[in-house]
Amino acid sequence: MATSDHMKRLMGASSWIRRMFEEGIELKKQVGEKNVFDFSLGNPITEPPEAFFKAFKELADNPKKGLHRYMPNLGFTSTREKIAQYYSKEFNHNITLNDVILTNGAAGAINVFLKSILDPANEVIVFTPFFAEYRFYIDNHQGRMVVLPCDEDFIPDLKRLEKSINYETVAIILNTPNNPTGKIYPSEFYKKMVEIVRKRSKELNRVIYIISDEPYRKIVYDNKKNPTLFDYYEYSVFVTSHSKDLALAGERIGYLILHPELPSKNELLNAMAFSNRILGYVNAPATMQYLIESLLGESVDISSYQYKRDLLYNALIDAGYDVKKPEGAFYLFVKSPIPDDIKFIQHLKTYNILTVPGVGFGLDGYFRISYAVEDWVVEKSLPFFKQAIENLPL
Repeated sequence: MATSDHMKRLMGASSWIRRMFEEGIELKKQVGEKNVFDFSLGNPITEPPEAFFKAFKELADNPKKGLHRYMPNLGFTSTREKIAQYYSKEFNHNITLNDVILTNGAAGAINVFLKSILDPANEVIVFTPFFAEYRFYIDNHQGRMVVLPCDEDFIPDLKRLEKSINYETVAIILNTPNNPTGKIYPSEFYKKMVEIVRKRSKELNRVIYIISDEPYRKIVYDNKKNPTLFDYYEYSVFVTSHSKDLALAGERIGYLILHPELPSKNELLNAMAFSNRILGYVNAPATMQYLIESLLGESVDISSYQYKRDLLYNALIDAGYDVKKPEGAFYLFVKSPIPDDIKFIQHLKTYNILTVPGVGFGLDGYFRISYAVEDWVVEKSLPFFKQAIENLPL
């Protein structure tokens, strides 16, 4: 059976991240793995914290009866209660288990939520640069992605937001700390954004949700704080996973929390439970649900990420690159020294450096470096980044 035309179009626009990663595999075969500096994939390089292995061993030695059976689509009640308790303190809001749904990672959470709120042709607003998969998540549920710009500091353009909200607008997706920029949106931005959204929502007599996608929430530097959208807007939704903070990307464990004061949330929660089921996830993995109950306050040691951030940032600045210092996550979003970012990343490839062009995140003229890599990759690459900018292609 032939692949659908729609799927062919989606695959044609698919992730530059995966494309560059696959090019890296071929390059390593040609020149040797230790001679390739692959910064393409945001795959956590750290191992889970010791507390994870301790909890895993405890569970293996003392099996929990019924752990591997079917469960409610929203997830184990005990896990949802633990999450609610933890984030009630974290956000200083009275969150209950009825505000929480366990999902297959943050990606599953976003898809479950969009499935529950989107009618065909409804619009979801994202800001450049954005995580490339948002485009496909929105398309999955027959929505339309509306892309709006940011300023030079990667703060979303609120004037454009106000003009772009219309009756078909049902949601806005924010990602903080941001992939690919590492930007943390400040409180003042949230206040101004919410004022605009409330105003337009009232004018249109239309509910507009704001989805805060925060899988990097605990990976922040220089004592920065990540504000919570819950302080400003009752139609907000918090999404996260333990892919990054516990280095459990392969375990697909995440969750979604509704603002505790969100109106009609029981209807929405029922819709999400149903979406979880019919999308084929059914439940988040049972073992991981149980394990994270005791790990919500844990995190990988981010000092290794900070070391690589500082080393790369300082070396790139010294070499003449234009880059904003990331406040969180594990990416640098660097201004391309030439206007054509695709041409420049191909130039970097001649020095065996693999990065991802900004066009893959909706913002050309930049490229992304993921420093979720071994230390040696960063350390050995620095002279080649310098040579690349000193010998720019014509």
